[in-house]
Amino acid sequence: MNIRYAERTADLNGTATREIFKLLSRPEIISFAGGLPASDLLPEKEVAEITESLLSGKDAKRILQYGTSEGFADFRETLVGYVKQVGIDGIDTDNTLVISGGQQGIDLMCKALLDKGDTVLVEQPTYLAVLQILKSYEAKAVGVNANADGLDIDDLEKKIIAHKPKMLYVVPTFSNPTGKTYSRANREKIAEITAKYGVIVLEDDPYGKLRFSGESVNSLKSFAAEDNTVYITSFSKLVSPGLRVGVAVGGKEIIRKLTVCKQGTDLHTSNLSQLIVKRFVEEYLGETVKRSIPVYRKRRDAMTAALDRYMPFFDRTDPEGGLFVFGSLPVSLNAEKLLPKAIEHNVAYIQGSVFFADGGGENTVRLNYSNASAEQIEQGIRALGSLFASYLT
Repeated sequence: MNIRYAERTADLNGTATREIFKLLSRPEIISFAGGLPASDLLPEKEVAEITESLLSGKDAKRILQYGTSEGFADFRETLVGYVKQVGIDGIDTDNTLVISGGQQGIDLMCKALLDKGDTVLVEQPTYLAVLQILKSYEAKAVGVNANADGLDIDDLEKKIIAHKPKMLYVVPTFSNPTGKTYSRANREKIAEITAKYGVIVLEDDPYGKLRFSGESVNSLKSFAAEDNTVYITSFSKLVSPGLRVGVAVGGKEIIRKLTVCKQGTDLHTSNLSQLIVKRFVEEYLGETVKRSIPVYRKRRDAMTAALDRYMPFFDRTDPEGGLFVFGSLPVSLNAEKLLPKAIEHNVAYIQGSVFFADGGGENTVRLNYSNASAEQIEQGIRALGSLFASYLT
């Protein structure tokens, strides 16, 4: 049958991270490819207890019925208090929308704002799924140069003037893929310049609570004097990615528009998932984060130490938290072409080129340390170091 697909899907392919998962059913593969939280830290016992309590209680029928698109009012009250921890104050529940994972928040922003041909600025490199979502809305992604502090402010302003973007997308805290964090001064300048030119900012914060070192920095949105910034965060890395729960926080007008867009997508986020996360945040989250940090720190330290030992030619980032290390191999090496060889050596990674909106990055690599043990990290990085070194000229 000759299926006539929509033209906007012509260039859509599965993301590199999702496609590579198909290869990882082999138990001998050590994967640094995904962005998964540590499986051994998933709180199945607490979630099971909360679920049993919710479904045996007086609200069971309400939970199993349809819900409001905005999300449960009492959960949104909890979320208003939750985002105060990143400096977002002076809001109420009308400034919040419960979303089905952070990625839905990105999709809804694109759905609400973008027309065919519109431009969105992104950090170079940026989160891979954003590039795929922008393609699905026939929008154009343009990369903004970045440095150790965050975005290159001069390049940001230059590209705002040149491209007149509808939106800027950023992951300022423990960025995916680089793992770096924007400084307070950089966030203040981004807020100032985007307000000056009337650019909407989408701030994505999936990893902010997973800090191992350094000083915490408030959200970019907390520095925004105007209602041009929408902050999204999810509970995928803190509670469970399978529950698909997050929140979008912004001005009431744009949150209302996102709510209308959500109604055409999934009506509402799972009632059961919302209330599981609400109870978890109120009763368990603090201790869960405290328990998780040492585990992730140990794995980060194991990876950076192994990289320095076995891959001294790898120019890497030094993340203070989150899930990723990113870096450059010597320019003679092509990470995408060497990936099949790595898999033959039972190690997987993501080639960095897929994170670049404007092309390039062929010699870059993203490595995830959260879902492998320190012993696996040592073994895997040693194998990668040997492989890459054998191709150096």
